[in-house]
Amino acid sequence: MQNPSRELLIRPEKTNGASGDSMVVTPEAVGFEYLTFRSRRMARGDVYLGHTGENELGLVILGGTCSIKSSAGEWNRLGSRADVFSGMPTALYLPIQTEFTITAESDCEIACCYCRAEEIHPARLITPDEVEVEVRGSANATRQINHIIKPEFPAHRLLVVEVYTPSGNWSSYPPHKHDVHNPPGEVDLEEIYYYKIDKPEGYAIQKVYTPDRRIDATLTVRDGELVLIPEGYHPVVAAHGYNVYYLNALAGSARSMAASDDPDYAWVRAEWREKDPRVPLVMANGKGD
Repeated sequence: MQNPSRELLIRPEKTNGASGDSMVVTPEAVGFEYLTFRSRRMARGDVYLGHTGENELGLVILGGTCSIKSSAGEWNRLGSRADVFSGMPTALYLPIQTEFTITAESDCEIACCYCRAEEIHPARLITPDEVEVEVRGSANATRQINHIIKPEFPAHRLLVVEVYTPSGNWSSYPPHKHDVHNPPGEVDLEEIYYYKIDKPEGYAIQKVYTPDRRIDATLTVRDGELVLIPEGYHPVVAAHGYNVYYLNALAGSARSMAASDDPDYAWVRAEWREKDPRVPLVMANGKGD
């Protein structure tokens, strides 16, 4: 029998702090149709040349500062946070068939969210003050959502958000899924979760399961690791003492994030009252209240 945990949890390449890709996930390798993900570390002065090819691309600066020149435009000194726990994101959307060059102005880490596309949309910079912050949930299921590339954004398929889950809290809860094309209630989306933890020994636990338990995995996820969500429900909990960040890239049958709750747990929404005062966890100038 195959181990579903091993198939869904992707560990980073060992770079020993050197420049280069720490994570590469391609559709061919993981059985996805649309999404490619690459996390790249760059030392100050490093240059990376790329081409979007048949993909649209969302570049999210996880930390540090860089400049980007492309056949669709040029943007200088992008990025205003040292890491994901110290400020809001800067991101850049690039269309298909775009050549680009990234130059690191400081040591930096960049998440590259590629998505197979056929439509051409204009390149666009997303600045920290344009990112919509949502406080979702209640009690110890309160979390922060940073909407970067929303359904309303002019792109073909790609959707991108950041989620901050405070120590001991749950997110992606009640457990929800988006693996059936049944709009407007649910659309079919493949998804990745790319994790950062605010202390190196910290971890999150993510469960991925289908209603028939054909998939039923409980994953311990650490800093720099990635979880694939091909289908099924997928709640997350942050270990006590550790704040958890994940970057979600999604793509599928519609430009929507419509999902359906696991009916066994949907009742908790009616019990939600007070928000966790720690959220939002991160704001434009650093940590929240």
